[in-house]
Amino acid sequence: MKMHADQLTVSPERVRMLVEQQFPAWRSLPVRSIDSQGTVNAIFRIGDRFTARFPLQAADTESTRRWLESEAAAARELAGRTRFATPEPVALGEPGAGYPLCWSVQTWLPGVVAAHDDPGGSYAFARDLADLLGDLRAIDTHGRTFAGTGRGGDLQSHDAWMETCFRHSEQLLDVPRLRRIWATLRELPRGTAGDTMAHSDLIPGNVLVRAGRLTGVLDVGGFGPADPSLDLVSAWHLLEAGPRQLLRDHLGSDDLEWERGKAWAFVQAMGLVWYYVKSNPAMSRTGQRSLNRILADRSSPA
Repeated sequence: MKMHADQLTVSPERVRMLVEQQFPAWRSLPVRSIDSQGTVNAIFRIGDRFTARFPLQAADTESTRRWLESEAAAARELAGRTRFATPEPVALGEPGAGYPLCWSVQTWLPGVVAAHDDPGGSYAFARDLADLLGDLRAIDTHGRTFAGTGRGGDLQSHDAWMETCFRHSEQLLDVPRLRRIWATLRELPRGTAGDTMAHSDLIPGNVLVRAGRLTGVLDVGGFGPADPSLDLVSAWHLLEAGPRQLLRDHLGSDDLEWERGKAWAFVQAMGLVWYYVKSNPAMSRTGQRSLNRILADRSSPA
């Protein structure tokens, strides 16, 4: 079932044709699709070293090119800046073989995503996550600030989206209580600290783990300046209560920063549950689990 009304179809055969036409040096490498919870790109491996990512939603070719170029620039800026592996850009593919958009090639990172090997109870993973967030925040913004309309700026700018989510979730969630929680979270002011660098999408499908430890981070194209609390979505998407508290202690987050992190996780999780309930049940369950953690938190309204 398609996740988006305008979703494109990308098959291994089409990817093979594009690789042969545009990157003949890789002609002998096997192409195989990757089973992923991802909602933005179809993912394919090219041999053992590369990953090809194909945007799933129809869009203007030039705007897609600009976006992929900005993703590659973000990946290059992040490469080597933390002790955890991240994909590095390799090439930009062109439209062809019936696929209408540009596409990207990155280095392949081995490992299992946290969506398939849950590290939520691991204190060692929580310490690794704290190290990652600390490393990201320490990278120089070079004077840049958050730009855009997504998560990472003003909470109240998401009111209309939250209303859409509440309306579509009436048969799925305890919407009256969730409305009360949002009414509180949306009033949280920005802290006095300026924007810091953030991954911006630390969900289980973007985190690689092994034996309860963090080994790598995927989907780094959104790396950029944002509200310092944005990457604290990981506390709710990835951790149970004990390790979550350890993460907070290691980061030294005050009440405002911690609650704003919860607010960003709430915004993201509310959208995941209803939008993907039929087309991507695993992603919907990810949102449900995060909301359950927020509902169970003692500071959330009853």
